[in-house]
Amino acid sequence: MRVRKLAYALGAEITGVDLKQDLDAGMIAAIRAAWLEHLVLVFPGQNLTTEEHIRFSRRFGELELHALKNLQGKEHPEILEITNRIIDGKRSETAEVGRQWHTDGSATTRPSLGSLLYCRAMPEAGGNTWFASMYAAYNTLSDTMKGVLDPLESVQDLGYFYGNRGIGAREADKVSADIGDNPAVVQPLVTVHPETGRKALFVNESLIRQIHGMNREESAGLLQYLHRHATRPEFTYRHYWRVGDLVMWDNRCTQHLAPRDYDPDQVRHMCRTTLKGHSQGRYLQEAAPAT
Repeated sequence: MRVRKLAYALGAEITGVDLKQDLDAGMIAAIRAAWLEHLVLVFPGQNLTTEEHIRFSRRFGELELHALKNLQGKEHPEILEITNRIIDGKRSETAEVGRQWHTDGSATTRPSLGSLLYCRAMPEAGGNTWFASMYAAYNTLSDTMKGVLDPLESVQDLGYFYGNRGIGAREADKVSADIGDNPAVVQPLVTVHPETGRKALFVNESLIRQIHGMNREESAGLLQYLHRHATRPEFTYRHYWRVGDLVMWDNRCTQHLAPRDYDPDQVRHMCRTTLKGHSQGRYLQEAAPAT
């Protein structure tokens, strides 16, 4: 196994490993160590079936199913297809996901541990993904700002996300059901990584409605600063996808963004497995959703 750094703050390319193989425990341990060090790992030139993608992912933890049930794969519910292709005669519901910086599952009480995204088709140009280190974002804050943020919490709300998108009448029932199944949660603004012990900023511009205990007007300035600071260029790595790339990232200390930087008439087709995280945060109303 060879490891090559891709950017200063995060990102490394892993070569000399065939993910189709049933890797031994020593190799998995080496990959995990590189993952904890570099936060984002790129495995180029893989040729994986869906079953092989799922099998490799499970070596790093239990897989979760997407919180929005309609996005779970029909044949393989562990797979989330992120694509603009036509599915069942209509454009995929995931065609425009990820257009803001975010961490996966942060508006739940069990944010995702990590994700493994496999590239099956790419447009002629663009279709990239940006990643940012939330370790770097936290470490470069002043001691005074760290002292302000450490005890604060955010309100993360799927309803806030939908409200910013603007929802048509035809989508209203579906949106209402999604929000009912996923009520607002309170999350820390600063987290401690359970394996490395390092502090990381925990923000999500698409889902944070306000600072808990503050109103939206009071929260706005601080949140605007944090969202801008967290994604400074020196904290980032931009991945230029090729078919056959598998990229895995540690959701506990990174954010990512999928910009609309490609021709929408050309197919971009990605498949994601997601690792289930540990319990974190609480429901805003202190009541779990109905099951």
